[in-house]
Amino acid sequence: MQIATQAEVGVTNVSAIDSINSTFAALQRAQLERRGSFTLEARIAQLDQLRDSIKRYESKIIAACAADFRKPAPEVKLTELLPVLQEIRCTKRHLRRWMRPKRVPASIGVLGTKSYVRPEPKGVCLIIAPWNYPLNLSLGPLVSALAAGNGAIIKPSEMTPHTSKVIADIVAETFPPDLVSVIEGDAAVAQQLLALPFDHVFFTGSPAVGKLVMEAAAKNLTSVTLELGGKSPTIVGPSANIKKAARNIVWGKFANNGQTCIAPDHVFVHASIAEQFNEALKTEIRRVYGKTPEAQKSTADYCRIVNQRHFQRVSNLIDDAKAKGARILEGGVTDAEDNYVSPTLISNVSSNMEISREELFGPILPVIEFDDIDSVINKINDNPKPLALYVFDKNKSFAQDVIDRTSSGAVGVNLTVVHFLHPNLPFGGVNNSGIGATHGEYGFRAFSHEKALIEDKYSFIHLLFPPYTAWIRRLIDAAVRILS
Repeated sequence: MQIATQAEVGVTNVSAIDSINSTFAALQRAQLERRGSFTLEARIAQLDQLRDSIKRYESKIIAACAADFRKPAPEVKLTELLPVLQEIRCTKRHLRRWMRPKRVPASIGVLGTKSYVRPEPKGVCLIIAPWNYPLNLSLGPLVSALAAGNGAIIKPSEMTPHTSKVIADIVAETFPPDLVSVIEGDAAVAQQLLALPFDHVFFTGSPAVGKLVMEAAAKNLTSVTLELGGKSPTIVGPSANIKKAARNIVWGKFANNGQTCIAPDHVFVHASIAEQFNEALKTEIRRVYGKTPEAQKSTADYCRIVNQRHFQRVSNLIDDAKAKGARILEGGVTDAEDNYVSPTLISNVSSNMEISREELFGPILPVIEFDDIDSVINKINDNPKPLALYVFDKNKSFAQDVIDRTSSGAVGVNLTVVHFLHPNLPFGGVNNSGIGATHGEYGFRAFSHEKALIEDKYSFIHLLFPPYTAWIRRLIDAAVRILS
């Protein structure tokens, strides 16, 4: 998704703007009316309704993802349906505990008081979803928003129109419009929404657009959760299980045609095993997607680039690398009419190539040999902090050294991508790769305000109130001395 410029806002007509404003106003009114009455039972009922609707629409969801970018049905079930349904199940199981006010102990300075931290709904939230996992990244955050007691507007991506329509149908059938609404449209619609004083904005997309979302939210002092991306590096050490590494990297990279924010972006492989590893990657690609270029193109298990613009971007990355001396180890086959790019391995990578600078977000995997792990860690630390980092090696100290000396949103040791499916782990980035976290309790907290409550029982704090007599001054001096 891109944010429209000021000149482009005119593509959203006056009636559309009025509709957006009236929808937002209805959610605001309803949220005020519900405040204090949106019980645990009511929230669980909403989650049950969402779960039932998703299951009822399963065939339509699969058909929509196939129509938008030929996503295979098993991949839809694994990466679109399962994460949301699992999120609902996890949330229902733990929601009572998450909602319960948490007692906090009193310090010496406030003895005689009783204190709690009480989570409460932030209010009306905006969820701006991307195109690469259109259902998952629309309805997954919605689970957390509803669990925390909020109303929400979802803006799905216009780049996956069939799935966007199904999301709108699911929401319209499941929820009253003053609780959850879907507003479809392009970048101008997103900009109009971002101009409104939402209580929280949850955005998934690129770091470049994330900065614009944060800038727009700042005008209303709206809190944000930004799930972004970047170039997630993978390190294959000298003691790695080569077959296991190849299996996990090929799946993590080429599922969804590489259009995954936490996919391995590039691989650093130790020179001592580089030749074996490259052959293992080729073998795994051919095992999974087909032994010949024709078989790979015709398999039903391989997704497509989402549209012509992104196809051209990915194709240009390959052309640029070849022109600057890169070697295609596998793949490199493209078909503009089908938005098809085959699983592609590239070696002889140099820093002046676009694939070394740009987040690839497609089925291109640069393989870079190394001798010294220090040089790899320095390269990683010279770039923005990635959303994920993966390390393959049997030697635990090798992996621990990489973890200790780098910063990233998450680390996978001897696997890739799987942390997204773990409902009890926070999912989020660091700085350029994201702000805040989601999934499970972390998602609930992202959409909640943690209100501090303190109640007087038999405190003595009033003894320090003015007028500041000599006696009170001595008491204050003693308090400062003791408590510091």
